[in-house]
Amino acid sequence: MIIIITGGTHTGKTTLAQSLLTSLHYSYLSQDHLKMGLIRSNQTTLTVEDDDALVDYLWPITCEIIKTAIENKQNLIVEGCYIPFNWQNSFDATYLESILFECLVMTEDYIKTSFETIKDEANRVEMRLDDSQLSLENMIKENHANMQACQTNQLSMTLIQSDYEYELRQLHDKIRGRIKDDYLD
Repeated sequence: MIIIITGGTHTGKTTLAQSLLTSLHYSYLSQDHLKMGLIRSNQTTLTVEDDDALVDYLWPITCEIIKTAIENKQNLIVEGCYIPFNWQNSFDATYLESILFECLVMTEDYIKTSFETIKDEANRVEMRLDDSQLSLENMIKENHANMQACQTNQLSMTLIQSDYEYELRQLHDKIRGRIKDDYLD
């Protein structure tokens, strides 16, 4: 089983992926690690600021990793923000039946009332080297765009509206429940 977790910056993708890693014992691919490996090894001239171009660059690689895992009957969690909202077009039906997708979206009200907490929790799983460009306005804009894209493409999304810890725990349990018994240890 492949679990794809996407969403805007600071929505809890890595936190959820780490939680699933611990409970499911699945392998885990961070698109941020892939991105930085390719940038630091000079395999691309793209920079960390080239978000749209990074989707186009990283998705074909990520897609083939997913296909390889499915073909080899391996479980994998893929986490990152470089997943296009038309990702399903990259797979035929035999692959799609082995993929669970979830997008984390924070509501505008949640972002406004919890922005300081969101910033304070930014290093929960990984140390962010520079978080200075995070802004309330950009978070609202990005999460609204992701919500619209999920609705347009009929993709599963989890709205984080009031109680982050509870809502993430509920999603964790929902994903575990959607995984067939034969995929679990």
